[in-house]
Amino acid sequence: MSDYQVFLNGEFVPEDEAKVSVFDHGFLYGDGCFEGIRAYDGRVFRLEEHMDRLYASAKALALEPPYPQEEMTDLVLEACRVNELEDAYIRPIFSRGVGDLGLDPRKCEEVTTVIIAREFPRLYGPELYEEGLRIATVSTRRNPPQCLSPNIKSMNYLNNILAKVEANQLGVDEGLMLDVNGFVSEATADNLFIIDDGTVITPPYHNSLQGITRQAAIDVAEQQGYPVEVTPITTFDVYAADEAFMTGTAAEIAPIVEVDGRKIGDGSPGEITGELVTAFETHTRSAGTPIYQEAVKA
Repeated sequence: MSDYQVFLNGEFVPEDEAKVSVFDHGFLYGDGCFEGIRAYDGRVFRLEEHMDRLYASAKALALEPPYPQEEMTDLVLEACRVNELEDAYIRPIFSRGVGDLGLDPRKCEEVTTVIIAREFPRLYGPELYEEGLRIATVSTRRNPPQCLSPNIKSMNYLNNILAKVEANQLGVDEGLMLDVNGFVSEATADNLFIIDDGTVITPPYHNSLQGITRQAAIDVAEQQGYPVEVTPITTFDVYAADEAFMTGTAAEIAPIVEVDGRKIGDGSPGEITGELVTAFETHTRSAGTPIYQEAVKA
């Protein structure tokens, strides 16, 4: 049994007692939103940006969180304190709540709030950060914004999961998703970057999630003196790139060495990517919201 405590609707409860109703619309329909956040050395990285995005997602879903944003921010910190964590992966969640078997959200009277905080290693195995990831383009296209904005970080991740299923079937480490126009969007759980002639390039976020680690990587690249371009790219641009990497809260920065059977650069993690990884690690451990201040009562 785990010793972790989970915040559930106003109180911290043991992880094995943190349960929601089978009539919760988050369970029935993926009707809700969430964030993935990391803490490093006793500080929560870019907490304000994550909470801004969580509440923006809730607003886009016409979902009214039961806690003001400032209070929810304090509860995220408290979740780390309750579990005595300095390094953590944190997941705050708002679900539409308990309703009936119909779709009508008006039947859900109270939003379900969950905050999970626990230790969680980087998304990919340690050897892949040393050797680099092999990825492949999948046929599942990223949701277009006219159907469901990829910038709503909703609990419905079926689009991404189907892409991950394809990647697994192809025997690669990750799947590269295109948008409906054939431009590169993102990986199943990460944003994509390429490096060409010393310029760091990433797709715009109208067809992919506006990743917070993506922005951190942009900031770090600029601080290291590398020019950054945010522009549409195709698989040709990826194949021809000198280096490539992915970014995400769970993944951090992960180098890519092969796409669709084609080596990227010389087929090993790139030099600039390595510099950015080092600078990113320094950045994450020198900035953030301190966890261990006066405790906030739930």
